[in-house]
Amino acid sequence: MQQQDWRRRVRAARVLVVGDVMLDRYWFGSVERISPEAPVPVARVLREQDRLGGAANAALNITSLGAQATLLSVVGRDEPGTRLRALLQETPIRGLLHEDPALRTTLKLRVIARQQQLLRMDFENTPDHEVLAAQSARYAQELAQHDVMLFSDYGKGGLGHIGRMVEAACAAGRMVLIDPKGRDYSRYAGATLLTPNRAEFGEVAGEWRDEHDLEARAQRLREQLRLQALLVTRAEEGMTLFSGSGRLHVPAAAREVYDVSGAGDTVIATLAAMLGAGAPVEEAVRTANRAAGIVVGKLGTASVSADELWSAA
Repeated sequence: MQQQDWRRRVRAARVLVVGDVMLDRYWFGSVERISPEAPVPVARVLREQDRLGGAANAALNITSLGAQATLLSVVGRDEPGTRLRALLQETPIRGLLHEDPALRTTLKLRVIARQQQLLRMDFENTPDHEVLAAQSARYAQELAQHDVMLFSDYGKGGLGHIGRMVEAACAAGRMVLIDPKGRDYSRYAGATLLTPNRAEFGEVAGEWRDEHDLEARAQRLREQLRLQALLVTRAEEGMTLFSGSGRLHVPAAAREVYDVSGAGDTVIATLAAMLGAGAPVEEAVRTANRAAGIVVGKLGTASVSADELWSAA
């Protein structure tokens, strides 16, 4: 199928994004001196910018490609949560955000000077309860209205009961894509596709000696978890897909890497949009690889537009 045909079909894809949202805040400034108080640079902040992060960035990438995205998540009753809601209203994303007064909305603050990141500060807490439990009924309702489930797990407490959610999606015959976190992948059992990066995969499967050993470890994990496929994203080495059909390696696009923030969100979002459009998984992976090559050339958490993606084909 021609690239323009996929672009048209992507518009009909319906993706439900579930997981941890966060606010990515950037302070841009200049550094002209060292502090007299300590050997650190003094940054004079000239401009501020807020962007959607985490699961919200994945949803934004889906809509940037022209597909339909619904975002199911939880925010706190605080300034970052209010700001997230406001940013969502500026996008085509259909946001279903529950407000939990006991939760502190995750905020990542980055200080940028001369196009370089000087410092990142994270503001968050670990909830003592399943923050999406109150949304379980809404999840079941939304499940029937979407083609693909995308779970964005950042380990912030939003997916404590993901195993049940995956089971429900599989029982309904929906494709399930997961951006995983942590060392316990058993809760993702039965999913269609997992997308760990090479460090995350190494934590779970152990370090590999060579490509043959990597494939053996990946296929073993895939079979243990009853996955249809496992995609290991490998930064400058590209990405490798492991499925029942074997191994497919796609080299990284030859672009200058500027910032890898949010690249994983772009990869899984593109996969979800393409699979929701009916693309074979191999075609979806090749397209996601092109999208990753574009987004790492941008500063900070970013998305890829349909024009950028298909013109790079």
